[in-house]
Amino acid sequence: MVKGANVGLAALSEDVGSVMVSLGWSSATGEGDADVSVLLLDGDGKVRSDVDFCFYNNPVAGNGSVQLLGKTPTADGSEDRISFDLDAVPEEIDKVVVAASRYGGSRFGELDDLRLTLADSAGDGLVRFAVEEADEVSAVIFGELYRRSGEWKFRAVGQGYASGLAGLATDYGVDIDDDAAEEDAREQGEQGHEQEQGQEYAEEAPLPEPAGQPTAPARVPAQATGARADDVPAAPAQDGPAAPAKPARRPRTAKKKVTLPRTTRKSLADNESWRSARLFPVSALKSDRERETRATSVVLSVMAQVPEFGRRLTAGFGAPAGRMETFTEVTLPHGESPRRPDGVVRVERAGKLWTALVETKTNGNALKPDQVQAYMDIAARRGYEAVITLSNDVALDGSPLVDVRIDGRRKHKVALWHLSWAEVVHQAQMLIRHEGVGNAAHAWLLQELLHYLQHENSGCHGFQNMGAAWVPVRRGIDDETLCQGDARALEVIENWERLVRQVCLRLGGELGQKVLPVQRARRGSDPGARRAELADHLCEQGRLNAEIRIEGTPGVLAITADLRTGKLRTSIEVPSAEPGYPLSRVKRLIRRLAEAPADLHIETLVDGPGAGPRGTLERLRPEPADIVPKGGAQITGFRLSLFKGMGSGRGSAETGFIRSVDEAVDRFHAQVVAQVEAPAPRRSRSEEPTG
Repeated sequence: MVKGANVGLAALSEDVGSVMVSLGWSSATGEGDADVSVLLLDGDGKVRSDVDFCFYNNPVAGNGSVQLLGKTPTADGSEDRISFDLDAVPEEIDKVVVAASRYGGSRFGELDDLRLTLADSAGDGLVRFAVEEADEVSAVIFGELYRRSGEWKFRAVGQGYASGLAGLATDYGVDIDDDAAEEDAREQGEQGHEQEQGQEYAEEAPLPEPAGQPTAPARVPAQATGARADDVPAAPAQDGPAAPAKPARRPRTAKKKVTLPRTTRKSLADNESWRSARLFPVSALKSDRERETRATSVVLSVMAQVPEFGRRLTAGFGAPAGRMETFTEVTLPHGESPRRPDGVVRVERAGKLWTALVETKTNGNALKPDQVQAYMDIAARRGYEAVITLSNDVALDGSPLVDVRIDGRRKHKVALWHLSWAEVVHQAQMLIRHEGVGNAAHAWLLQELLHYLQHENSGCHGFQNMGAAWVPVRRGIDDETLCQGDARALEVIENWERLVRQVCLRLGGELGQKVLPVQRARRGSDPGARRAELADHLCEQGRLNAEIRIEGTPGVLAITADLRTGKLRTSIEVPSAEPGYPLSRVKRLIRRLAEAPADLHIETLVDGPGAGPRGTLERLRPEPADIVPKGGAQITGFRLSLFKGMGSGRGSAETGFIRSVDEAVDRFHAQVVAQVEAPAPRRSRSEEPTG
């Protein structure tokens, strides 16, 4: 579409009761991001109240009809997704505006390939709009959905706001609260003190609101419209030792939600051998069939009982926002032999049903194409909307886990979606540890679910096998017999990409931050061709490379697995834009890494050709001048690296490759990256530059 054009959605597809809008952008360095927001407007072109402003700290609006789903990896980067249940949008809403904003003085001109795509509930793309001429603006309206004669239409807008999201939101009637940042910081400090006292989350939870009573409209914090929480200026420095700065939080919404405390209450057990009673026990599981049956029932039941969790898992599949019911071991006719899918999910909204069949695998078992094909055929005949597969595997763009045949003669389309157990765990962690749920009972249910999924006997441990090609490829690299074009190298590349995506899900769930793989490929390139090129590099160099970006972290975390030497390298490049003499800048870095491991490698990055000096932290602590570049070369940054032995097995056992990657990333983030993010101690006057 071109700027200003509009189109009726019903003319493009029959499955537009629910649609998915994705916003994307790219940059030459892989850096740069923006926050997505949605405004629901009435007939006067204004929000009814501030709760109609949907942004990162208020991700659900319009009675659940609009939901921000966050970022998802794509073949060439990532996209922010927004789920719209158009049939459930309140009747008072005439228009829905989709926008994005940058923060910290950044502008959209620093990003490339600004685009919006819109897909129907079956996942078929309907609309693509490229935004141009957004150089000096910090907020952009990408498009809008609006009603005309009872039909939903889409208009490509592409309008920029030099005043940022604050100007955009104010124009549409959003009330900006300048005092919210101070109030939020004060509340965070009080909550942290309470958690240090070891109080249980159930004791801190607010009582559920009486049914039928509306919540007070939320005033939108100023950070949401101009700068993120981490852009708020720090308090002026005082004399004496500097107090450690607490990490800034994103602005909260008015309605409190329940999350789990950081500290747990002391157990009343007589001794450590006593085991807590669990809602979902795992001790009786003895076979794969029992694991699949139990896991399916546990997950589907919690989805039905915790609306935030159920909606989180199904919104991306085109499900509406409504009353959810789930079923297991349902028998459905299919020729001479009835089929029994592992589960069924049904969502009812305004008298309409959305139905998905669920096929589950645990313990690393692969999905069976004939089973999935049969469920696709059954769903098409019965008018169901989707088939959802759930297994340890991680789906990749352009590389389907199961090839199914789609009968083009059928008018009704059935979408095939995949969830990994790692993604289910990630969503549960985000809700109970970072974002919160409606009440204490929901938090407890999610905690029990998380305990079950992470238990070693559940079989729900995510991707855990590098595949049959792993050992032959390693041997081929060792004896230099692996040739370019070998299909086994391509299989290893695909499994490496799955592992990296799972690492991002796990780390993001623990930190409560966006953690995504960085793709350096050209936008729009074929995923298969990109992986084939990486497979050739593996054959030639014997190394697997990946980069992940952690929100709030300077630079990207690089992972290199050298199959020739059996070493894993985790590293990050830290820019050095601080003023001062080179030696002072090096000393500040060394002090910031006071708790880092002694075997940390530090390399000085210099402007111009050639490499800078390097050394281990153990050697540099007494002699920091050893990594000051000679000849007056300008320091541009530092590369920090840790090395670890690489597991040889293809699985996730103690000596497995997958576990060694997890441990290397966890150690590097906890002992290096987390310290780099923290503020450095104050310098003494003797260290200040005098020139």
